[in-house]
Amino acid sequence: MRRRQLPVIAALAAFAASSESRAQPAWPSRTIRLIVTFPPGGSSDIVARVLAEVLSQRLPQRVIVENRPGAGGTLGAAYVASQPADGLTLMLSNTAPIVTSPPIYANVPYDPVGGFTHIAYIGATPLVVVVNPRLVPATDLAGLIAWIKAQAAPPGYGSSGAGSVAHIFGEAFMAKTGAQLTHVPYRGSAPMQADLLGGAIPLSFDTLPQNVENIRAGRLRAIAITAPARQEMAPEVPTTAEAGFPDLLAENWLGLAGPAGLPAAIVAKLHAETMAALDSPLMRSRILEHGIAMRPMTQPQFTQYVADEVRVVGGAVKALGLTAQ
Repeated sequence: MRRRQLPVIAALAAFAASSESRAQPAWPSRTIRLIVTFPPGGSSDIVARVLAEVLSQRLPQRVIVENRPGAGGTLGAAYVASQPADGLTLMLSNTAPIVTSPPIYANVPYDPVGGFTHIAYIGATPLVVVVNPRLVPATDLAGLIAWIKAQAAPPGYGSSGAGSVAHIFGEAFMAKTGAQLTHVPYRGSAPMQADLLGGAIPLSFDTLPQNVENIRAGRLRAIAITAPARQEMAPEVPTTAEAGFPDLLAENWLGLAGPAGLPAAIVAKLHAETMAALDSPLMRSRILEHGIAMRPMTQPQFTQYVADEVRVVGGAVKALGLTAQ
């Protein structure tokens, strides 16, 4: 009797499994939204739009970019963390909303490590110390420090927002050089750069790719790169280390994340497709064009990288005792 029942039981199990698979639509079942936590025009937005274009060609559904800026990227990040773990709402994550903003904003409603599924590492770009040449005569870091110290009141420096890598670098810059500045936060790089070009602020700390076109055109002057080595896209710009400040280093990393609890199959698929997208001619050319250095990481390695960044860099930010105004 038991032997006669076994085929029946196996058939019923197979039927149940096939029914369950039919009930579960193949992922992705509809358009995927890629949330950018800063306004259009910045490095995150540029990379997100190229990534969305390539992924749309590789996946059965389109990937569209949606900008949700504000509060150093924490508003967009909080939104993504609150969404269903179905792989249909993702985030172009970066250093600000994950590492540097949470320590300085009160009551950030997410855990930067456990509140997300950290899917894929994209790359990182250094900052550039850049000035409006009509307002600042300095041509190197020593001259800029001397100019700042000679002003009757601390000049303003622009950043892409309170809690951004540029903001934290500005605090480190003042601590290391003794030059006093006033932080002027913006809701992203694009509006900040408009004010820098217009003369509303004399200098800024910002990602290199965002500024390289204006640097080449002479509308802005690059003073130093916050990287240990000169960059291929601007080889004429010296590093902060060459200027005598080897500890003044900073970079903004970019990655792909989603809400916590994404199914393992979706995570594996998204990681594989993102790695393939990064290897595509279009994505690779745009990544290199914007000075973003790629470094291969597995999904677990990226998760550990984020945890280390939050612990080390986020801990250092917290120790500064900064608060967002």
